[in-house]
Amino acid sequence: METYMTTKKNLLAIASVAVSMAALISCSSGGANIEGEWIQPVPGMGHMTQGFSLQEGGKASSINMATLQYESWAQEGDVLILTGKSIGNHQTIDFSDTLSIESLTSDSLVLKKGALLLKYERKQP
Repeated sequence: METYMTTKKNLLAIASVAVSMAALISCSSGGANIEGEWIQPVPGMGHMTQGFSLQEGGKASSINMATLQYESWAQEGDVLILTGKSIGNHQTIDFSDTLSIESLTSDSLVLKKGALLLKYERKQP
């Protein structure tokens, strides 16, 4: 009987740890889906916004950014990869940006590239 009780206690402890880990993982992303439209104020023009749209199937597009045209996106763990074309000075250059996802909730997204921290909010319909 004592072995049964010890085994039961061990299984309960393992289950408790598993539930706690699942809760921590879901809290870090808030269970949020990264797909959607993400915007931030244009630097120096607080009344205007810019950003990007991440659509189903890996398609991306820019929001209010004529010279930076996003075309596709991919998420690999806590990394977001945005690809597209930079347009300016009579030339078009393909680019790929690799950004760390610092936090993601249903209404906010914080990305990091080197020392640069980029804060976005989900665009409301």
